[in-house]
Formats: sequence, structure tokens, C-alpha cells
Amino acid sequence: MPRRRTSSSSSSTAPPAPSAPRNRTPQPVRVRRRTFGDFVKAFLAFVVLLVLVAGVPLALATQIGWPFPDGAPGLDWLQREITVHTFLSILTVVVWLAWAQFTACVLVEVKAAVSGVGVPGRVPGSGPSQLLARQLVAALLLVGATAASLTPGLSQLGQSLEGNQKPAVAAAQQTPGLFAQQQEQAAATAGALAEQAGQAGQAAARADGGAAAAHGDTKYYRIQPPEGRHHDSLWEVAERHLGDGRRYKEIFELNKDRVQPDGSRLSEASLIRPGWIMEMPGDARGGELVEMPDEAPNVSEQVQQQISDYAKTGDHAQGGGARGGGAHGAGDAQVSLPEQRPAPTPANPVTPATPVPGTGQEHATPAAGQAEDSFGLPEALLASPLLAAGLLGALGRRRRQALWQSALGAVGGRRGMEPPTPTGDAQDVQDALLVGADPEGVRLLDRSLRGLAASLTAESRPLPVVYAAWMSGNGDLHLQLAQPAGKPPAPWQQGQDQTFWMLARADAEGYEDAETAAPYPGLVSLGTMDDSRLLLNLEAVPGIVSLSGTEADRAAVFASVAAELATNGWSDRMTITLVGFGDDLTPLAPNRIRHLDGFEDLFETMSAETRQRRGALGAAGHDSVLTGRTGPAQHTRWAPHLVLCAAQPSDEQAVQLAELAADAGRLGIGYLVGTGGADLPGAAWEMEITGEGRLLAPLLGLELDAQSLPVAQRRAVVELFTDADPDSGPGSGPEGGPGRTGHTPPFLVDISEQGRPAVYARLVGPYEIIGLDAPDGERSALLHEALALLLLHREGVHPRVLSSALWPRGVTADVRDALLERLRAWLGTDPDGTPRLADDATGRLVLAKSVVSDLDVLRSLYYEATQGRGVDSRQVRGRLLTDALVLVRGPLLADRPEGRYRWLTHEIVDAQLPLLVADTGLALSEFHLEKNRAEKAIEALNAALRTAPADERLWHELLRATHTTGDPDRLRALAADLVARSGARGVPPRTEALLDELLPTWREGVAAAG
Repeated sequence: MPRRRTSSSSSSTAPPAPSAPRNRTPQPVRVRRRTFGDFVKAFLAFVVLLVLVAGVPLALATQIGWPFPDGAPGLDWLQREITVHTFLSILTVVVWLAWAQFTACVLVEVKAAVSGVGVPGRVPGSGPSQLLARQLVAALLLVGATAASLTPGLSQLGQSLEGNQKPAVAAAQQTPGLFAQQQEQAAATAGALAEQAGQAGQAAARADGGAAAAHGDTKYYRIQPPEGRHHDSLWEVAERHLGDGRRYKEIFELNKDRVQPDGSRLSEASLIRPGWIMEMPGDARGGELVEMPDEAPNVSEQVQQQISDYAKTGDHAQGGGARGGGAHGAGDAQVSLPEQRPAPTPANPVTPATPVPGTGQEHATPAAGQAEDSFGLPEALLASPLLAAGLLGALGRRRRQALWQSALGAVGGRRGMEPPTPTGDAQDVQDALLVGADPEGVRLLDRSLRGLAASLTAESRPLPVVYAAWMSGNGDLHLQLAQPAGKPPAPWQQGQDQTFWMLARADAEGYEDAETAAPYPGLVSLGTMDDSRLLLNLEAVPGIVSLSGTEADRAAVFASVAAELATNGWSDRMTITLVGFGDDLTPLAPNRIRHLDGFEDLFETMSAETRQRRGALGAAGHDSVLTGRTGPAQHTRWAPHLVLCAAQPSDEQAVQLAELAADAGRLGIGYLVGTGGADLPGAAWEMEITGEGRLLAPLLGLELDAQSLPVAQRRAVVELFTDADPDSGPGSGPEGGPGRTGHTPPFLVDISEQGRPAVYARLVGPYEIIGLDAPDGERSALLHEALALLLLHREGVHPRVLSSALWPRGVTADVRDALLERLRAWLGTDPDGTPRLADDATGRLVLAKSVVSDLDVLRSLYYEATQGRGVDSRQVRGRLLTDALVLVRGPLLADRPEGRYRWLTHEIVDAQLPLLVADTGLALSEFHLEKNRAEKAIEALNAALRTAPADERLWHELLRATHTTGDPDRLRALAADLVARSGARGVPPRTEALLDELLPTWREGVAAAG
């Protein structure tokens, strides 16, 4: 549809405006004089109102009579025959009630219009009556500019529900009557975010405005009355008269807090009224709508006087003094982004040499001009520290779960199995997660939010509504509130203004884990702006958040949002409903994510849940889910439900979505809806993703480097989670049998005498290295840690993964390269000249087979005993299992220094090693029991329990082996020890059943001991 232009824009000499991002006022206002037809419509509306409000009751009273009876009816009234007169009397009462309801609607609409409320409340049960009253009042009052200036929101009052299918505009200026409450919240947020993002632009606007005034080139613009469904906005004014809608911040800064003709002031960029005067920058162009104070021949003398009076206010009229005063003085402090660190140097296009804490860059190593540093690692995940940390943590939990399920027999044939080694894109994505993840940032964010909730609960204060959170470059956390909420509890501080609460990183590190529900689980990363990361609280947005752009770009943003919500570390429980997603993301979080086929299923599901939540809030006496989260039921109720609609809805579906989202912010339900470009009814915030990866929200003042998860990386992430599923992959069936596995370890050692390694590292227990000279003392710790990481990843380690593990807060390329050279020199070469540390075809660091660890030997011995030579030779099996158990000297890297080896938190070797030791102990116990050597079996099981004390299988076999000794006192003592170890949790059910079988009187012994 062609864009409509004002007379000023048609005559403008400014260059054509560039293609601007979509915003909530996408079409310019067409300014025209009221026509004769408008006055005819107003006259007819007046006549209809007069007839319906005054004519109907007069006709009823004169022709039929008043509806009230002359006296109290008797019992004989119930026994009378129903006649035509009786029916007419009942019908008369109904007509009287309908007239009373319509009159109430008219009074509500007139009161709201005259008082300037904009969008009135709903009369219960009114339906079409209030809609008709709204149309008639709007037609009557919107005739002249004077009425329009008194009622800035009346242009929408005449719209029917079907009219909502037309493009929506800024929620701060126009919202269907159904969304009156969300209108105020969205307007406040739009202004606050616009201020925060525009400090630099505001400072420039001050200077430009002052210079323009000094040269006598000041121009003014008068906000026009609304036309149809469209309102004037600062974005459109800037687009028409400055050539770029994004320059609206300059206009806002020039006019902020200046007294307007109606006595009010401009305080937020999205809240302007018809009849207001706007001073324009000196380069504004555009005909009669942009006027000089003394050269305005096309406006009335009254308007000329208003412009002249307005020109006497402002910085240039006050000698450059501060603008505003009195009660508005405090509002002069501009909202700004947190102070940023210096930008990265041009030689480092990927990450800064000194990474910024809290942004995830502390886990990256600068390229220093070497392109191979970023080879194979997806930049989208490297730049998404919170998303990467969530995915990495969830993947680790999934792999541990698979291991334990295998150990407990849930999936036979995978006992002792390692997770499948990823290859191709999956391997690159896993490395990117390891490099980009910021688990410390996630931990601090979670503790800070829960600590805030606990402090507010202790003070009997409700949680404030938070629209967004900023994680600044120096690690500080800034919460942007929907409205001022008083002084924050210590150690939180007041931020740039009363709508910001700030927590310094140093104070956040002092928080301990708080036993409280996650207060803002709907926070999700959208991108970065000036080194600060924005997290939008989807469940608190007053309405729908729409995202426009191409389908592929939207899908990448939607996938990022869904993946982070499903795996983030600052939420407890959550439901994520996905509509229109091409790829199944359920493997990321089966308990959170659900896919729906289409919008019809969504409407059926969400309508029922919306009703249920409203009823539950009412029954609990809460005004919102935030109130419930600070109450006694905080751990079991009020979990958010976030709906992500990647598919574009039809016009009818968009209207239904708008109705569902009308009260969503209060109910803890959030909606993110994709659109190809058309505006959506009820959209409180509108954003656009560009092909260059920029996320734009013009009226919010946001221009972010968007966080996304492109399709190739999304599929690779899903592959990692699918491969970790215990029900998938080779050997997942029951045919493997106990003590056997159909999976070959990725690295086997020659355990014969001829296979003696050149370098042998003992990792199971205290760390020792045999075959190498001790390195230089100052660098010994780093070299030992680097070798341990390589030994635990025989498939290879990407240099960036190695550097991020050794230097979590970042390192320069020269330091990293120097360490690698020292490591190569320390490991040396094999007799044939082959280096023991080499690079494979993908650029990853790989150790030679002559460098092995005791963990490699342990895996190889167990494999040979259960699947190799030990299968056909009982004697060989017993010797191999015994040798394997002798290698176990304690936990992995038992004496590692404090503060080092933090990368082990991302590994699952801490779960693999106990299971491998337990499998070895069980196999050796079975070997001895076959020959009735119970004491030998007990000895093997006790040795395994020292490393795997929580393995229930070992205790079961120990009970059986002890039972075979025929010593009831020994069995009773073992049962008592087991009960004591179980603690308050009690004996597991399967263990309890086994005790009942082997020692029926075990409970009596426990009671006597107790």
C-alpha cells in the first residue's frame, strides 16, 4: 500500500528517507481540513444519540409506561395466565434495561473523551452497545481540532473489533480499547528505553539545537490531530522533515520538559498530543507544517502566538541554562547505558584482547589477525555467552542422566559407555559452546535476582515489574522497571533514574544461594548494544512483541530465544509453546518445550490457560503472578508460559492473538510473534531483524547486534542433545546384557609389554607424570593443566577451547601461542621424529598415541576384559579386571590447585569415572562369586565403593556377597551401615526390597540402634 504523505512532505527538499525499520506508527499522518461530510456525520451522530438517550425513554414512558410496578406483587401473580400483555410488559423491561446500559456506555465514553483519558474502560456486558456508543461519540467529538486536542486517543474509539486487523500503531499512542491497561505500561517502557539508548544522540541534539538557534534557523512543528487509525509521532515527523526517522531522539531532546500550550510537558518520546509545538533541528525541511515563529502565514494568529510563546522556552532562550525546573528538575538526568570499556582494536575482529566480564568474551581468545582462530567455530554462539552457558549446562546434565540410566539398567548395553564423540558441525558447535559460555555470568545473574526477591520478601514488599535487564560491560546488572518502585534493598542501588535498579558486580559476588523462587524467569537475551547485553522480560510485556524481517532471519532469532528460555540458569519451571517452527527443539528440554501444529491448537490451549490463570489469581487474592512468587506458594505456582509463534498469523488470527495477550503481562504469559512486515493488533513492542543481524526497535530506541541461532547451528545443537539421549545411538537396546557394552571407546591403549608408553600421566588420584622432565616452575601449573585437558579429549581440542579453559578471563594470542610452543617442546617427539603434540586436519590439537593416561589404560583394560580377550578366557578376564581396579587411587586429579581446572565443570568425567570403576568392581565380584570366593568379591566391591560410594548397584552386590558368607551378624552390621549412609532420604526402594529378602529382621536392628 502506498504511504500517505502530508503536504509538507510532498514539498520537502530533503533527500528521500532511507528504508526505515518497522515501528508502531508505520504510516505518516495525512493532515487535512475537516470537510462538510465530517460535519454531516457529526450532526447525524448527535441526532442518533439524542434519539437513543432521550427519545427512547420518553417514548416508553408516554406510550407504555414506567417499568416499575405500583406496589409489591402478590402470590397470585405467579398463578395468572401468561397473556400478550404480560409478554409485552416483560419485553418493555428488557428495552428499559438495554436503554440504561447504552446510556451508561455513552456517559463512560463521553467522560473519558472530555477528560483526555484516551481509551475508556469497558462497561461489563456491554458488547455491541459500547461499540456503538464509542462510534457515535467519536464521530461527534472528532470534528474539530479543539476536540481532538482534548482527546488524543479518540481516533481509535470508532474502530470495531474487526478494525483491529488493520496495521497497529504505537501502543503509547493508539491501542484498541481492549488493551487500555497495557497502553500505559507500553508507553512508559518505550520512553524509558528510548531515553536509555539515546544519551549520545541527546547530547548531540543539544549542541545542534543550540547552534541552530544561534544562527536564527530554528523551525517549529505543530503536532496534528489524529486521522482515522493513525496518529502523528516523532518518528514520522523526523522521517518527513529530517529524512531519517531515527533522528526522532533529536526532536525529543530539543523539547523535553518544555511547557506546551495546554500546560503539560513532553516527558517520553512516545507520548505526544495534538496541538503541541515541537522545536525542530536547523536542517528540518518540509513546507507549511514546519514554520518559523514570525513567518507562519498559513496558520491562525492563535497558533502563531503559541509558537512565539514556545520559542521563548528552551536552552537557547535561557542563555544555555538547564531546561525545566521545579518538580521536573529531577527528570533532567538522562537515562544512559552503563559505562563501557574501550572498544576492541581493529586487529582483533572477533574478541578483545582484554575481554569484558559479564559479556561472555572472557572465554574467548583474540585472533590477533590470525584468521585460523575462528575457523570452524560459529561466531553466533561465541557471541552468546548466556545462551552457550545454558546449552552447555543442559547438555552436561543430559549426558550424566544417560550415564546413570545406563548404570541402573534403564538402558542395557551402554554401561561404562562414553558419550558419542561429535563430528562435523556438531563438534564445531560443541567447541563454540565451550569457548563462548559464561557460566559465572549466569550464576551471578541467578543469585542476584533471587537475592533481590528474598530481600523484598523480608521487607514485605512486592516484586516490581521488570521490563528488561542490562548486563553492562563492567559486569554490573541494571534492571529497568515498568514504574518507580521506591528505594531498592541493599546492596542494590538506585540507577540512572527511579525506574532503574543497579547491582555492582562486586556486590553480586557476595550473594549466596537464596531459597526463593526465580522472580524473573522470562528474561531472555536479545543482543548487545555498546557492549551491554539486553535481556527482555517476555512475560512482563504488556501485549505482544512482534518481530518482522525475512523468514530465515526471524527463524534464527526465534531459535535463539527458544533455546535460551529452555536451558537458562535463572528460572525454575517454565512452559514454552512453539508454533510454526520447522525444526523440533524438544530434545533441548522435553519437560519445557512443546510444539503445536497451528494457531487453532494454540487458541484452544491458551484460552483455557488464560481463564485458569485469571481464576487462580483471583482465588489467591493476587493482582499478578509477581505477587504470587513472593508468597508461600512461590515454588509450586505462577511459572511463566511463553508462546513463540514463528509463523505469521492471518489477520483474523492476529486479532485473536491480541485478545489473548490483552492481560498476558499480569498472568505471566508472554507472546513473541513473527510477521513478514504487517503490523499486528495489540503489539506493544515491535522489532525488526535485518539481514545484517541488527535488531531494531525504533520507538524503543534500540539498535542491537542481534543474538541468533542460524539453522545449521540449530540443527547441530539438536544433534548434540539427541546423541546424548540414552534411548538413541548404537547399543541402546537391551541386547548388550549386564557387564557388556556394544560400544568401543574412542581410544584404546596397547596394554601388552610392547605397548609401554613414552609419556604416562596418572590422573585417577594425585596428578603425576612419568617420562618427562619437570617443566619450569612458573609455568608448570599451566603446562600440567593443558596436558590434562588434552588427555581427557583424545579426539582433539580446538586451540580456542584450550585457551578459554586455561584463561577463563581471556588471553592475548601471543601468550597462548607461546604456551603451545612450550607444551610442544616439553612433550618432545617420538623416536621416529613425530611430534607428540600435532594438529589434525581440522586444526585441533591432538596427542600422539605414545602419550597416555591411567584413565586410558583403565578403559582399555575394562574393554579387553568384557569385550576382548577376556570374553573367551576366564583367567585373562580376572587378571585384566584386577589390574584395572589397582589403577584406581582416588578421585580424578585429587590434588588439583585451588582456582584451576574450572573447565572440569563442563566435563562429565566426574560421572564417567565412578561408573567405570563401579562396572569394573561388579565384573570382578561376579568373577570371584562364580568360584564361591565371597571374600575376594567383597574386597573388590569395597575397593570400588571408595571411588563410587553412591552407586546403588555396588551396595546390592555387597549385600548379596556378604549374605553368601553365612554370617548374619556381618550382614546385619552392613545393613546398619547402609541405613546410616542413606540419612534422611531413607533406604532406596530397591535396596529396601533386597534387605527384606536377605535379612527380614533388618528393621528391628535399625530400631534398636536408633
